[in-house]
Amino acid sequence: MTATRQILVTSALPYANGPIHIGHLVEYIQTDIWVRFQKLRGHECHYVCADDAHGTPIMLRAEQEGITPEQLIARIAAAHQRDFADFNVAFDNYYSTHSPENRAIAETIYTRLRDGGYIAKRAIRQAFDPVKQMFLPDRFIRGTCPKCKSADQYGDSCEVCGATYAPTDLIDAVSALSGVTPELKESEHLFFRLGAFEDVLRQWLKNNDLQSGIVNKLNEWFEAGLQDWDISRDAPYFGFEIPDHPGKYFYVWLDAPIGYFASFRNYCARSGVDFEHFVGPDSSTELYHFIGKDIMYFHTLFWPAMLKGAGFRLPSNVFVHGFLTVDGLKMSKSRGTFITARTYLDHLNPEYLRYYFAAKLGSAIEDIDLNLEDFELRVNADLVGKIVNIASRCAGFITKRFDGRLADTLDDADLVAELQAAADGLAGCYEAREYSRAMRDIMALADRANQYIDRRAPWVIAKDSARDAELQAVCSMGIFLFRILLIYLKPVLPATAARAEAFLGGGALCWADVNTLPLGASINKFEPLMQRVDREKINLMVEASKEQQPAQAVAPAPASTPAKSEAPAKVEAASDSQTISIDDFAKVDLRIARVVEAKAVEGADKLVQLTLDIGTEQRNVFAGIKAAYAPEALVGRHVVMVANLAPRKMRFGVSEGMVLAAGPGGSDLFLLGVDSGAEAGQRVK
Repeated sequence: MTATRQILVTSALPYANGPIHIGHLVEYIQTDIWVRFQKLRGHECHYVCADDAHGTPIMLRAEQEGITPEQLIARIAAAHQRDFADFNVAFDNYYSTHSPENRAIAETIYTRLRDGGYIAKRAIRQAFDPVKQMFLPDRFIRGTCPKCKSADQYGDSCEVCGATYAPTDLIDAVSALSGVTPELKESEHLFFRLGAFEDVLRQWLKNNDLQSGIVNKLNEWFEAGLQDWDISRDAPYFGFEIPDHPGKYFYVWLDAPIGYFASFRNYCARSGVDFEHFVGPDSSTELYHFIGKDIMYFHTLFWPAMLKGAGFRLPSNVFVHGFLTVDGLKMSKSRGTFITARTYLDHLNPEYLRYYFAAKLGSAIEDIDLNLEDFELRVNADLVGKIVNIASRCAGFITKRFDGRLADTLDDADLVAELQAAADGLAGCYEAREYSRAMRDIMALADRANQYIDRRAPWVIAKDSARDAELQAVCSMGIFLFRILLIYLKPVLPATAARAEAFLGGGALCWADVNTLPLGASINKFEPLMQRVDREKINLMVEASKEQQPAQAVAPAPASTPAKSEAPAKVEAASDSQTISIDDFAKVDLRIARVVEAKAVEGADKLVQLTLDIGTEQRNVFAGIKAAYAPEALVGRHVVMVANLAPRKMRFGVSEGMVLAAGPGGSDLFLLGVDSGAEAGQRVK
């Protein structure tokens, strides 16, 4: 066990302008798993978050509903907190950026930056809506892109060609609020001199092990030159008024990340934790932010620069994740795949989704896909068929035949040692956020446990009362193995783990308990821990998602914090066409794989079962190539495989990829081989 660490963790703040959906949950589940793992290991880890409650969209929505912004954000906050709690996301504190703590820290940071010479003033000309009598944020201006001439684009960037530009460059620009042509008016604004911190940011980049995607983007931004950042907005605006500039307000993105510290300060005041110890410039603690890739700019440039200029500590790291697609496509209201957290909860167990996301998530900044068919198969096969099945096959015999008492000895000490020996490797996976690898390794261990039970067949032993001692030993072994696997899965399945702990009767388990066994202990009556996924409930959820979405609802960016881009409501409905673009094709992950083992599949005329090494792991793949290749001739060959294909459950097992071949079929089938000097795992460009 390593020395106790002191860690502060945050997730991006959800915007208080709409519901949480399953795309957002990627981040909060990813973070919660990491935090629960740290606590399970005995570390002091605090997890805080808050609603991001300021900005023009909130002000306008409240106006449309005839309520105050405060009433709106209170209602949204209550809904957010219910959703998070029901998904077992366990914040130590959940707060709001519209708080006295956030105002105080924002004013402190601004004042220190101003006094340090890092705030500049200059007049700018910006769009003004004469009907609404307000200056327009860039994304409240619509028009034709000056580069590709696409219509109905935002005032700062084109969603068709990706170009960025000034709102004044738009062709035929109109206000998204009133539809009139904006006027240009001059106003004095405040700017944060980001360029003054380039050396600081470069050093921070050098000193911390940030993801390669972040490093690459930061180097691009450095190369392009760091620009001053406009941190003020004109009235009317819902936010904090800047102390020395009446009628000017802090831009929402200035006080939003400060909300991390505000929530933590609120928590410290109630819990007795030392706030300064965690946020001071010389802090020896750790600070981690989990965010979506769409808000990297704010968290890896502005935020650390602001902290340095104001005399606070910098983040230890910023962990960035990708977006979520459903069935390979952007979430869509027309298909019913734009699923809110509450709609999911109305139909399905939240721990199904926690596990499925864990089985997909790694440390890279890559999008993940929720394939609803794979979701059903994987949860049923792994959680119900492998994990819960171990306990359910053994517990009944222990309670009925032995009054709930486990054996005093181990029937297979080597197998127990094998599962225990996996602890350090799995801990490393959790620490590195390589959850998908951890889930694969845990399920491989579960296979070993089930193979043991299948081999020893307690249901056969139970038929002979003379073999009672053997029956107790075998079923106790199953419970011991289940207990170890439960500890490994506890960060992912906290509610299931709590029910299992009640059944095991020994209290809450921690990571170190992997190395202890409850020999001779008593267990309670086993109650079902998890039901199989019902396909009909998935269908009902999809149908409910089609029906419940109002036409004017905002569709936030998937798998990230809900957008606060100050954009008007806009529905993005993805096409139902089955054709794909080159961008979609680019998502196919082609890897060079080395055939480690190949064997014929008993009972199948065409299939060969392949064990493929793709560098970081081995995959099991069934390929219909038996007519063209003898299995023994394949060992050692390099082939091309699709590595990100959803696993498919077959009668003979689960196939975890696809080997590429060409030809008319039968014996005229040719594997797409590569040079023998190729490296397994290398991507095929």
